[in-house]
Amino acid sequence: MKYIIVLGDGMADEPIRELGGKTPLQAADKPVMDLIAAKGRSGMLNSVPAGFKPGSEVANLSILGYDLNEVFEGRGSLEAASMGVPIEDGEIAMRCNLICIEDGKIKNHSAGHISDEEAAELIAFLQKELGGGDANFFAGVSYRHLLKLKGGDKRLNCTPPHDVPGQPFEPLLVKPTAEEAAKTAERINELIRASQRLLPQHPVNLKRVSEGKDPANSIWPWSPGYRPKMKTFSELYGIKSGAVISAVDLIKGIGVYAGLKPIEVEGATGLFDTNYEGKAEAAINALKECDFVFLHVEASDEAGHEGDFMLKKKTIEFLDHRILKPLVEALPS
Repeated sequence: MKYIIVLGDGMADEPIRELGGKTPLQAADKPVMDLIAAKGRSGMLNSVPAGFKPGSEVANLSILGYDLNEVFEGRGSLEAASMGVPIEDGEIAMRCNLICIEDGKIKNHSAGHISDEEAAELIAFLQKELGGGDANFFAGVSYRHLLKLKGGDKRLNCTPPHDVPGQPFEPLLVKPTAEEAAKTAERINELIRASQRLLPQHPVNLKRVSEGKDPANSIWPWSPGYRPKMKTFSELYGIKSGAVISAVDLIKGIGVYAGLKPIEVEGATGLFDTNYEGKAEAAINALKECDFVFLHVEASDEAGHEGDFMLKKKTIEFLDHRILKPLVEALPS
């Protein structure tokens, strides 16, 4: 038996007046999804268990059948696995966004969707200026990077920057939730403030500003955790081989811990312009060798973070027309 999960991250939404009171998913032209729903089996799934905050790390682990009370350690350690960065005992890993701050407020969580090349240069600069010792920076994709802290305590209250656009950043700085974590919170906030002193004058940001783009003028670490203890898919379900297809390190990292082979797709960006056809082709080919494929599409989630419901609708239509259609045609059973 072969299995495939195609997941449109963040597709769900509230009814929107401009869409006639429909959600983007309801309003989208999605004939293949409609066909699968009509001819297949449908059901309800709570992907955010009680006690957990909504987020891609929570929902994707849940959908794959993991008990979050046993395995959840935040997204930093999962992304580290995808990046090949080991997390040792006594270390915490955190997602480290490059963000844009304007007039003391978080303008956006992505530094205007900074390019991989620009971001890598800035992260290398931060590692040179602030890294070494207890804190180290590792470059990821676009605005998504990694901060690793030795001797850190994960009992922290951190705010995901995509949840608070337009809000002053100072009240949102890291706070300890246990007395023992106070030094860790203080250290992270020191790094945030140091980055705000260093980054604005970097040539990458000066060039971006001159071109009318948002500068990456601050880091924003969040979602701390230790190395998770996860069973593989083989141990959970007896599946002999599986693959994961995604543009984002978080999902690929979940795949690494789950024993799924990460498949890279050229042109997969995690944004509206991702290589939809390439992902479908990769999934079709992977199913020739594997029992299971997890195909993840991030574009709809990014559209949601930008507050662009028409873009979200379009990404859902692209998923239907450019991924599901070729999959159904190639896998008629």
